[in-house]
Amino acid sequence: MLDIKFVRENSDIVKENIKKKFQDEKLPLVDRVIELDAKIRELKQEGDTLRKKRNDTSALIGSLMRDKKKEEAEEKKNEVKVINDKLVKIEEEEKNLSDELREKMLVIPNIMDESVPIGKDDSENVEIERFGEPRVPDYEIPYHADIILALNGMDKEAAGRTSGEGFYYLTGDIARLHEAMLSYARDYMIDKGFTFCIPPFMIRSNVVTGVMSFPEMEAMMYKIEGEDLYLIGTSEHSMIGRFKEQIIKEEELPITLTSYSPCFRKEGGSHGLEERGLYRVHQFEKEEMIVLCKPEDSMDWYEKMWRYTVEVFRNMNVPVRQLECCSGDLADLKVKSCDVEAWSPRQKKYFEVGSCSTLGDAQARRLGIRTKGENGTYFVHTINNTVVASPRGLIAVIENNYQKDGSVVIPEVLRPYMGGKKVITPKK
Repeated sequence: MLDIKFVRENSDIVKENIKKKFQDEKLPLVDRVIELDAKIRELKQEGDTLRKKRNDTSALIGSLMRDKKKEEAEEKKNEVKVINDKLVKIEEEEKNLSDELREKMLVIPNIMDESVPIGKDDSENVEIERFGEPRVPDYEIPYHADIILALNGMDKEAAGRTSGEGFYYLTGDIARLHEAMLSYARDYMIDKGFTFCIPPFMIRSNVVTGVMSFPEMEAMMYKIEGEDLYLIGTSEHSMIGRFKEQIIKEEELPITLTSYSPCFRKEGGSHGLEERGLYRVHQFEKEEMIVLCKPEDSMDWYEKMWRYTVEVFRNMNVPVRQLECCSGDLADLKVKSCDVEAWSPRQKKYFEVGSCSTLGDAQARRLGIRTKGENGTYFVHTINNTVVASPRGLIAVIENNYQKDGSVVIPEVLRPYMGGKKVITPKK
């Protein structure tokens, strides 16, 4: 959410930003919030004038009563009553207008960084850099579900009976590999100086609306029926929400945290092969990283954080690339965002395994997360990034370490988490 003062003083910039995101239908919102802001400030001034008049009149009533001028005192009491009635109406109107202002401000997109490429949708995202040589072996790599089934590592049929489409059982060494990736990602981030956390897996609606835009919320979140609780789609939500309405000492910044959680999302499987695979599922697990920092440090942290994900995947023998999100693919709260995509030797293309975003002070402004230093109190900046999300990360590791005989070589960095095991072989 933008600062209303910024919108008031820079309406042309705000409108141009909306146009670059190809959301022209939101342009009238800018004029409306400026109109609402002017009316609210007018009502505040009128209310302040009436309150001063009420206070002065109340003081006069006390003086008149002491002088036993009861008739004049009664007249002044009637004046106070009239003032109070006016104030009730003014305060009610001010509240209604303020609610409308906030509702519309939540929909106006954050100002993008100047470096964000302009494009209408994800088809116009821009590849920036590749890490590792994409490799296609001289033998066929089966669909990942078939590899896993041959390794006796998955049961989607049973999950369909217990939970429906989009769920799965992982078993045996594949389940261990899945957990090894998450454990390695956790320890990697701890070694980088991040503090490990396990957050709540459900959050209230006022946290949800603080960390994400309404379209994202509607598309992603599962609501707990009869309660003001949502299942998290990523631990970023509850991790940022942890600091809601808090004032952080400036010397405590940056706050660097890494968190594990299951994640729950509405997205179902696509048609064909995806329905029996693990690419699009309702439930997965993830190691996340978040940073709260001073505004001047946020872009530096953004650059560091996506590179951490690159290093984690390269250490697991997976070639990756960084893909810059264009303006039309950028969620409204984000200042800048990129995806880390892993190479699929089976499909001979890259697919998303992580996303890094800097949101400026948008989340902090919505949630009231501030810091206090020598130059006063201000909103912090927040950045989030995926370290590893599985089973997508699992697919990347399996495909890129698959051998001609049907076995999967376990990346060296994961072996300590699997009892020293070096390879997973098909069951005879």
